[in-house]
Amino acid sequence: MGTALLRYADATLLPLGCGDAIFLPRGGAHDLVSAPDEPSCDVERFETETLCGNVDVTSACPEGCPQDESVLVFSACMNFDLGGMRPLIALMPEVMRADTLLARQPEIEPMLKAMERETCTPRAGSVGVMARLADVLAASIVRGWVECGGDNAMGWFEALRDPRLGRAIGALHRKPGRNWTVAELAAEAGCSRSLFAERFQAMTGQSPLRYLAELRMRLATQWIKHERQPIDVIAQRLGYASQAAFSRAFKRVTGQSPGMVRHGAASRAAE
Repeated sequence: MGTALLRYADATLLPLGCGDAIFLPRGGAHDLVSAPDEPSCDVERFETETLCGNVDVTSACPEGCPQDESVLVFSACMNFDLGGMRPLIALMPEVMRADTLLARQPEIEPMLKAMERETCTPRAGSVGVMARLADVLAASIVRGWVECGGDNAMGWFEALRDPRLGRAIGALHRKPGRNWTVAELAAEAGCSRSLFAERFQAMTGQSPLRYLAELRMRLATQWIKHERQPIDVIAQRLGYASQAAFSRAFKRVTGQSPGMVRHGAASRAAE
């Protein structure tokens, strides 16, 4: 069967063998090639046949691509609503491999084989089965990384499991538009202001108000991109005194203006 190579945008190569699975938490440009200097084909050039919903199958490659009926590649793109766990994405490595976790999580291999069977022999409900298996596989890879001591990831899980911090984080998510103070959040947690601020920082790596600012902008981005809500309505929902104040805060946290995000979402929808 040979070895394939995952090539990053910076030309870094990662060898992949039969049965390997990888997870790219942040997406990002990459190629799957058979040799280090092999040119890649834009996936948009491949002729596809829709099986169901958003699932397509490609059985013929564009001219110039290697032809081998014994090769099967399964690729999926997933969107997760991570809520307060979104900072985990920034801590994750660019590429996470399932084969390095097989010793600790042997259940991964049967899932991969089941995905292969569903792909090669489509049956009623195959698309839904493959989607669920892909979800579970991705979650298993992330869990394995956390359990192996992935950077500061355990801090986030410990914070959510901590009854005091969990209450404060839950309050922030329930009422992100409230003008919270650290003292009010400490009251939610049932401890002193100084102890709360210190423990929150130690567990999550950021201050409570920084967490709130990032939470608000994640919600704002979602409402702009997917719900097409007016900027002034979003500003009001998130507790800002004016649209201008919200726009300044949004750009400070995300590096873009709300208008740029809306324009980008509209452009992608029109493609």
